[in-house]
Amino acid sequence: MTSNSPAAVLADFHDAPRSWFTTRFPAPTEAQLQAWPAIRAGASVLVAAPTGSGKTLTAFFAVLDGLVQEALQADGLPEACLWLYVSPLKALSNDIRLNLEEPLAGIGAALDARGLPPLALRTAVRTGDTPQKERAAMRRRPPHLLVTTPESLYVLLGSDSGRRMLASVRGVIVDEIHAIADGKRGSHLTLSLARLEALTGQPLQRIGLSATQKPLAAVAAFLVGRDAQGQPRPCTVIDIGHQRARDLALEVPPIPLEALLSTQAWELVYDRLAELAEAHRTTLVFVNTRRLAERMARQLSDRLGSTQVAAHHGSLAREQRLDAEQRLKRGELRLLLATASLELGIDIGEVDLVCQIGSPGSIAAFLQRVGRANHQVGGLPKGRLFPTSRDDLVECVALLDCVRRGELDTLHIPVAPLDVLAQQLVAEVACQEWSEAGLLAVLRQAEPYAALSEADYRAVVEMLSQGYTDRRGPRAAYVHRDAVNGLLRGRRGGKATAVMSGGTIPESGDFSVLLEPQGHTVGSVNEDFAFESLVGDVFQLGNTAYRIVKIEGSKVRVEDARGQPPNIPFWHGEAPGRSDELSAGLARLRAELEPLLPAAGEPPEPAIARLGAAYALEEGAARQLVDYLGRARQALGALPTQQTLVMERFFDQAGGMQLIIHAPFGSRINRAWGLALRKRFCRNFNVELQAAATENALILSLATSHSFMLDEVWRYLHPATAETVLIQALLDAPLFAVRWRWNATTALALPRFSAGRKVATQVQRMRSEDLLATVFPEQVACLENLAGERQVPDHPLVRQTLDDCLHESLDSRGWLALLERITGGQLTLLSRDLPGPSPLAAEVLTAKPYAYLDDAPVEERRTLAVQNRRFGGADPDELGALDPAAIDLVRAEAWPRLESADDLHEALLGVGFLTEAELAPHQTQARQLVKAGRAGRLRLPAATLWIAAERLPLFQVLFPGAATEPVLSAPPGFAAPADAEAALVEVLRARLTALGPVGQEELAASLGLPAAQLTPALLALEGEGYVLQGRFTTAGKAVEWCERHLLARIHRYTLGRLRKAIEPVALADYLRFLLEHQQLAGPASLRGNEGLEQVIGLLEGFEVAAAGWEGEILPSRLPDYQFTYLDDLCRAGRVVWLRLPQAGRGGSGPVKGSPIVLLPRRHLADWNSLTEPTGSEMLSPKAQRVLEVLTQRGASFFDELLGAARLLRSELETALGELVGVGAVNADSFAGLRALLQPAAKRGSGRSGLRRGRMALYGGMEDAGRWVALRPAEAPDDARLPDALLERLVGLLLRRYGVLCWQLLQRESAVLPPWRDLLRACHRLEARGEIRGGRFIAGLSGEQFADPAAIAPLREWRQRPAEDLWVCVSALDPLNLVGTLLPGAKIPAVAGNRLLYRDGVPIAARVGTRVSWLVELEAGEQVRARQALQQLGRERPQVGIGRSLLRQ
Repeated sequence: MTSNSPAAVLADFHDAPRSWFTTRFPAPTEAQLQAWPAIRAGASVLVAAPTGSGKTLTAFFAVLDGLVQEALQADGLPEACLWLYVSPLKALSNDIRLNLEEPLAGIGAALDARGLPPLALRTAVRTGDTPQKERAAMRRRPPHLLVTTPESLYVLLGSDSGRRMLASVRGVIVDEIHAIADGKRGSHLTLSLARLEALTGQPLQRIGLSATQKPLAAVAAFLVGRDAQGQPRPCTVIDIGHQRARDLALEVPPIPLEALLSTQAWELVYDRLAELAEAHRTTLVFVNTRRLAERMARQLSDRLGSTQVAAHHGSLAREQRLDAEQRLKRGELRLLLATASLELGIDIGEVDLVCQIGSPGSIAAFLQRVGRANHQVGGLPKGRLFPTSRDDLVECVALLDCVRRGELDTLHIPVAPLDVLAQQLVAEVACQEWSEAGLLAVLRQAEPYAALSEADYRAVVEMLSQGYTDRRGPRAAYVHRDAVNGLLRGRRGGKATAVMSGGTIPESGDFSVLLEPQGHTVGSVNEDFAFESLVGDVFQLGNTAYRIVKIEGSKVRVEDARGQPPNIPFWHGEAPGRSDELSAGLARLRAELEPLLPAAGEPPEPAIARLGAAYALEEGAARQLVDYLGRARQALGALPTQQTLVMERFFDQAGGMQLIIHAPFGSRINRAWGLALRKRFCRNFNVELQAAATENALILSLATSHSFMLDEVWRYLHPATAETVLIQALLDAPLFAVRWRWNATTALALPRFSAGRKVATQVQRMRSEDLLATVFPEQVACLENLAGERQVPDHPLVRQTLDDCLHESLDSRGWLALLERITGGQLTLLSRDLPGPSPLAAEVLTAKPYAYLDDAPVEERRTLAVQNRRFGGADPDELGALDPAAIDLVRAEAWPRLESADDLHEALLGVGFLTEAELAPHQTQARQLVKAGRAGRLRLPAATLWIAAERLPLFQVLFPGAATEPVLSAPPGFAAPADAEAALVEVLRARLTALGPVGQEELAASLGLPAAQLTPALLALEGEGYVLQGRFTTAGKAVEWCERHLLARIHRYTLGRLRKAIEPVALADYLRFLLEHQQLAGPASLRGNEGLEQVIGLLEGFEVAAAGWEGEILPSRLPDYQFTYLDDLCRAGRVVWLRLPQAGRGGSGPVKGSPIVLLPRRHLADWNSLTEPTGSEMLSPKAQRVLEVLTQRGASFFDELLGAARLLRSELETALGELVGVGAVNADSFAGLRALLQPAAKRGSGRSGLRRGRMALYGGMEDAGRWVALRPAEAPDDARLPDALLERLVGLLLRRYGVLCWQLLQRESAVLPPWRDLLRACHRLEARGEIRGGRFIAGLSGEQFADPAAIAPLREWRQRPAEDLWVCVSALDPLNLVGTLLPGAKIPAVAGNRLLYRDGVPIAARVGTRVSWLVELEAGEQVRARQALQQLGRERPQVGIGRSLLRQ
């Protein structure tokens, strides 16, 4: 902390700037208090402070004050550029200039108020977007303070007018220095600053600003560089830290996450984002890809309105981005979707909330993005993080944990990139002559080049002076080298090429999108998207739909599509790897979570509570973590961390195997490991493999010829030779060619412009390959002409390309350090052979194309042959064991059928031999073979074998001297093997084809040999890929051997049995099952009071409009329904009716649409415990009086209430209606509710007046029986519902639907607990074996559970053919599932609305009087459907099954 007080620090400023500051801000921030004295003293300063702490003003205010004081002196300010402000983004540069206007105007007003001369201080912006008019104005009259970007500074240093303007610069401010330092743009900027300092002839004062920079010492050295003697320059570091108070939380969908976010889950995310946007004034949503930004913009526009949502990303034109920024700043947008284009400190006004979709892969990026919310001094950043998969959830939790710990990503500053050096060298010598030694000294003043060797420098000079010679002749010689005098001068064309083709940002090859007829550029699309599009296609860009008019050259001409449904374009880019610090945080999280996870058989609740408390997680997120990681640990034996690595192998459906190494080190290390390991497999097995690497794992897709001990893979690569293998792998990878083109472009070997026109990307690729053929011929040579490894030439660009591949795209150093730890035994290494993929395998199996390490297209990936299965939690051993029944079945199938002598002969040839015991049941066939001389016994000391005559030479070599009974002669053409070892290999090869998994001891005993003698032969077979070894049987403790194809079949049968047990049914089949289950179709088996009681048991707790129970629901299920049935059940105390009280429900009387439930009376207490009783203060005085009477007197008849409450009949009826409406009372009979639903004029005044109609006999108040006050449940001490109640509710829902999933709850009462609570009960019931978990209904996301009694009937429907069954249900019915379980718009649950199913498929709906068709129907079918919609319930034939058919 500084000892200077705010007053003391401000006292050094001029009165005018000081007065503006004190009226605008309450006090200086800590960063300003510490930095201002150092800046005013002329020191170079690096400021590290959190977002929203006034960093920009920290630099500017001190600089402005110095300029103001100089301007007020006699000489005034010189007509020269004095200060540079460098920002990484053009938008940030424009924003800074606008933000300078306020302090300049305020200071000018303060000067005017004091009678001082006006402030003539000019500012300007110079970027690639600056108009020519403004550029000319700068040349005529330079600004005192110039705002620019690294690329524009480079251009100015390369032009004569720019150098004149910059010759007077005194200092430089570098904002957001972290965004520049860790890439080649930073190296490029440091060389520009070194050139600028040489131009000015004096050291520059340098000020660096950032909120996320680490390590500070390295960033400070990067900022200030070296002096002329090569010594580090001093730099004052102001470290306020990056931590501050933040409001951060996870937003997890109410349904379980999966390997990929399902469409249904995305809908929930969109709904939640819209809800958050409506609760805040402005919301900024960050996504990780441009395609996702466009897709989400369209979805959220449908929810919030197209004028309230916009997209912002780098493929939009500058005008489009600026418009979105200004609209957000003016408050015209509710929500803006952005990529990293808005990550840095651009002023976009007040943002209340920042949402991040998916982990950004970096702690610094997350802090920068969240820092956009409440971005002002003293503001509290508010951020919400939305995980998009199970693995992403783990990473997001780790990210929040890293933020809470105060951790930050380390910046990796490149060391002397030679391609950047070449570009800057051409640009500098094009402006003036330099001595070689003098220029080297200047370049070494840039910190990345402080250790630049003279050899590398001279290699670059030679490259630039000699150029290249290809089929187009010599070119790219931009420097004239006077080797005699050691001088460097520019050549003709060098300056133009350096200025036009400068910079380090790679070319993307995108097509410009031009809006016709104006010809304005609105953005760009990827070239592949442009090639795949046709004229007339409609696509979206910036949340606006455009129709393609013409595609020409590298331009896509479009017109406004006027709201037509668009496609979403795609872009290809190089995805940055996850930061090392976040990878370490994720591995630490896994290691800390593993001891918290429940052991086998333990309930998960304690672990969920511990996890939630340890990481501040809501129960839903904690539960998903426990479930996901718990199942992963059960499958793999441990959770992979950076101290414990796990390898798994399993068969795929094509008969090959997938090998996955779980290593949470980030994709840069995993890609290096994957490339080298793929190369090693290629050399060992002579076959190319498909491979991929993600942040947490790498995968190799093995063919059928690979067989090896799994543990050996850990030792396939040695740190002493691994990098050589990796380099050879890189030369075969697409990565090298891309990086070569980028580096050649940066080094000006491939100019971006030719003859004043931009070179097309396709042409640039061809020229890049030609250049590579000149410099590195073996790289593009025919592989058949190469002997051994490629020899890498010692060329600066080739070396730089390999260095970029090894240390920027990959992390070779980190990978080699990992291999050192593996070979040194410092890590725990686990290997598992599994029947199917583990839960953690899903991420790498579904990896995106950018994770591929080979060039096989998506549709040809072998990972597509992997079919995952859901692992249940009841039996952890199931995760790693093969099915014993599958093993027995394969053994039976592999063993030959011996029905005839020829069958036996074929068996002896195919299996190699049979033992005496194996042949005993087939003596008749054996005697026939012996008689014919085709087979005989081979007597051995420890065994007797039966062999065929054709196999005799083989066994004579294996067992010399052994005799056969009878004596056999080998037929001609059957030669003996070379030696006994080769003979044993062939015998075992044949024998293993018929055995399945077998132990080595058993195999040796059958041959009468010692077990150890079989080892070399078995290993030889394993090396051929013919057999595999492992522990395959559940009882197997020793290593077993199995023929590869038999083992693949065992795996296939194992998975087939499991899949068959949980194979889901289609939605239509489920609806067919449900219609019969709910008595809406099938035999009419329920009748009378008993049938009604069963129906009410199925519908317990389901809310139906009061008039709908007897008007639509009950008659559709009971063909003989009479309202006396319901009255009788109510009076008998077996059924009760009521309205479930909920907080906020008013006290108006019941209407026909009021939701009423029917319950078995014995369960009334359970439902009362779920509700919140309405307070008496919400009731009218008369209703309160009636409730008080009922509470004091107990159950009372209507006549008794008239006297006790002293109310008129009509008043009492109104009061009772009000109490029914809030769920406070009910009556013994349903007749009481029936009477209240009648208009007052039709209720009558007494029983004698109510006998005119059939309804009156059982519908008046006198028939209601007693009225009773419903006792509210006492609030439990624990807010959580009892486990027994949750389990009963799960059982109730399973009785209603047969299968339970989160989608079905959307039609249920709001008083039911949320899905996450019910899910906890489902897991307990599943663990006890009372219900089944699995995938029962296809096409639905999230977990599903089924009543065991419903599983068999449900799956029978899959086999039953369609019967053209038309079933009409009420929209009030629980089977109105359109818009919840079924796709489509919801049918309003209003009496009179209808829904028509045909074989379980909704085909038509009636809403009011309007009929809508949900599928296409022919004219005759439409007539039939209209008739069917008039008949609620089933049409029962006189004979037959009596289904609810509505036939034409």
